[in-house]
Amino acid sequence: MRWTCASWTRCLRWPTWTAWPSERRPAVQYVIRRLGHAVVVIFGAVSLMFVILRLVPGDPAIVYAGPSATPEQIDVVRGELGLDQPLYVQYVSFLGDLVRGDLGESLRLGGSAVSAVADRLPATGLLALSAMGLAVLLSFPLGIAAARRARTAVDYSISTFSLLGQSLPNFWLGLVAILVFSRALGLTPSSGWGTWQHLILPAIVLSLPLLGVLVRLVRAGLIEVMGEPYILTARSKGLTGRVILYRHAMKNMLIPVITVAGLQLGQLLSGTVIVEVVFAWPGVGRLLIDAISNRDFAVVQAVVMLAAFTFVMLNLIVDLLYGYLDPRVRLEAK
Repeated sequence: MRWTCASWTRCLRWPTWTAWPSERRPAVQYVIRRLGHAVVVIFGAVSLMFVILRLVPGDPAIVYAGPSATPEQIDVVRGELGLDQPLYVQYVSFLGDLVRGDLGESLRLGGSAVSAVADRLPATGLLALSAMGLAVLLSFPLGIAAARRARTAVDYSISTFSLLGQSLPNFWLGLVAILVFSRALGLTPSSGWGTWQHLILPAIVLSLPLLGVLVRLVRAGLIEVMGEPYILTARSKGLTGRVILYRHAMKNMLIPVITVAGLQLGQLLSGTVIVEVVFAWPGVGRLLIDAISNRDFAVVQAVVMLAAFTFVMLNLIVDLLYGYLDPRVRLEAK
């Protein structure tokens, strides 16, 4: 084998900015800018969480020491936790622990707060992904059916269903679902987890708000796209409605749908807190409620950090995907 460049060091050298092709530079600039924004937002969320936890009424040292602890014992615990240090020293120490992945020990569970959240994360991930998949799978056929039969009984029925899904609160839907499908009909379990039957009601209830948003977006986007000149040109060429829909209209309709859907995923994850409590689902949301009730600050801190990181990453993925689907976004951000 023969080297194609002058030396092996030149082959391994990282390409300079001028080495990027001119047509790719806007895309690279767009990615770098979005990554920078994500880092700034995460740092701001971490700093805000530090301030809020310090402003919460009550002394964490008293909680950790126990109700029967003497003032001397409380002072010892306060020193162990670093609460007797100036605020800026606590902040620097907090950032250092965060980089090392050490967010403290759980008071109630008696172990690492990060481990406590990690143990509950698979249950929440399963619930969220199931709800998201259900919403996406149902939104396109319902939205397409409403758009192709606009201003008919089918359209009005689907639109009413989507509005109800957005308007009714999760806790009310969850309680009604338990009363009807678990208590009255006996079709599904009312709480807990362990089998796929336990996932049915929580996933359906959690998916309804996102399903309502996506159905309305698909309907409105498809109606708008079908009136564009290139669609009229495709019809004049004799293309069938199915070909026009799936080959020409869907791609352009997906851009706003993906953008709003990505932003709605944050609300879906926040909805898991209520759904997990209603259905006794052993996820991160229920862990957060228990931690707040028991003043377990380390677990609260770990859950808030996970939520902030997840929201920022979801928005970053949506931004990058939006820029990939619509090159005009990259050029405008230049």
